[in-house]
Amino acid sequence: MTIAFHETRFPTSISRGASGGPERRTDIVAMASGHEERNSRWADSRRKYQAGFGITTIDELHQIVSFFEERRGRLYGFRFKDHTDYKSCQPLQDISATDQELAIADGSNFEFAIIKTYGSSSTSWVRTISKPVAGTVIIAIDGTECQNNEFSVDTSTGIVTFQQDHIPAAGSVVTAGYEFDVPVRFDTDYLQINLDAFRAGQIPDIAIIEIKP
Repeated sequence: MTIAFHETRFPTSISRGASGGPERRTDIVAMASGHEERNSRWADSRRKYQAGFGITTIDELHQIVSFFEERRGRLYGFRFKDHTDYKSCQPLQDISATDQELAIADGSNFEFAIIKTYGSSSTSWVRTISKPVAGTVIIAIDGTECQNNEFSVDTSTGIVTFQQDHIPAAGSVVTAGYEFDVPVRFDTDYLQINLDAFRAGQIPDIAIIEIKP
């Protein structure tokens, strides 16, 4: 089933003030001995945000109402910039073509998925990056940065495709640097807005949740 998605970004001036982050789902069973068993129900985390914290003016509130209506509530997904985690490197660092290892080439594969690895141990977690930002992706093979005409990037899927005469040689390390958005949707079909409460400092409830690729 194709998920309805608009390749448009939630207003960044508002997402900058949003709250939220990754969520995981863990079952914990307490044993009679006092020990416990833990089991992860999700292989990957899922991000949730509260965008109401980013709205400071009535004009911004109207902007979100318009954005919500255009997305038809929960129907269409959209792109969201998580200002705490939107680069292949740390937020205050500059992107490098060697930030993230994508794969060890086999000499025949010419398509590589953009990923981001969290942690550096045997328990590190690999996140699929499906919404890289156009114009920000840089690629390197064995540390040497590729020219833009050697590859293309599908910013709607996060797939890097090398031209036939530039396919990475077997055993070479393919790396990437990039900015990215999170694919999300509104987690409600109803925006309850009270202007008097808003003027008094009450935060409107605008729930947003990540869409898994």
